Amino acid sequence: MTASVLAGGLVGLGVFLLALGLARPTPPLSATLARVHAGATSGHAVEDAWRGDDLPGWRERLGRSVLAGLYAAGIKLSSVREDLRVTGRSVESLCASKALTVAGAALAPPALAAVLALAGISVGVLIPAWLSVTLAAAGAVLPDIRVRAQAARRRRGFRHAVGAYLTQVAISLAGGAAPEEALHKSLSASRGWAFARLAAALDRARLAGQAPWVALGQLGTELGVSELGELAASMSLAGTEGARVRESLTAKAAALRRHELAEAETAAAAATERMVLPIALLAFGFVVFLLYPALTQVVDAL
Repeated sequence: MTASVLAGGLVGLGVFLLALGLARPTPPLSATLARVHAGATSGHAVEDAWRGDDLPGWRERLGRSVLAGLYAAGIKLSSVREDLRVTGRSVESLCASKALTVAGAALAPPALAAVLALAGISVGVLIPAWLSVTLAAAGAVLPDIRVRAQAARRRRGFRHAVGAYLTQVAISLAGGAAPEEALHKSLSASRGWAFARLAAALDRARLAGQAPWVALGQLGTELGVSELGELAASMSLAGTEGARVRESLTAKAAALRRHELAEAETAAAAATERMVLPIALLAFGFVVFLLYPALTQVVDAL
């Protein structure tokens, strides 16, 4: 009886930790309402309604402990810091996800082996141990893969926003606005996290007495979006070559739209190619289903 209870507890703990490590935290109600009503507010006070670094206390402490251990081992996690900045998550959040995923993945094979042992099926010790090590290693990498995928999606959205922003800035310059006025005015009627990041960068530059295009270039470097650095370089010339800058901004916006269209067509073609194998397997199964009665009749006749 005690062994059954212990095995069931281990199974439940493993499933709980694995689900907790893989699941995204539920955003608070206040953040969801802020995101819903963001379109009715003026300004860009809401940079992102839900940020992944709003962690519960225990999860934040766990992330800090894991991060301290990684630092002590000489692991700096520098390869994902840029992606974390794009997604708005903290390093502690990533470390907490790593710890929970690794714990759940490592506990699942021993728990399953215990259940099988209670059912009279012995798998030994070596197989669950190897599975625990393998799944734990995969669990340590899985949060990084998720962060990179999310950051790639957000960068694509940011590039789309930058293309629209370039067009708006060019229109403002053509209307006779000064370079700084054009940069701020083009964000006055814009919504979304990308425009909020742009507005926050311009506000910080204004408070620090810094040229706005310098702040935009720094933001592009921070997020890994080269198009924003090109915008900053073009705007730095606006004082002496305004007409050429307008033409350059318009050309860059058109190039961004063409690039996005090419990426969309490539993704559609890749999705079509990935569908070939499932459709072929489905057709093969249908053919087997049709031929099975005839084949059984032939085999029985022999």
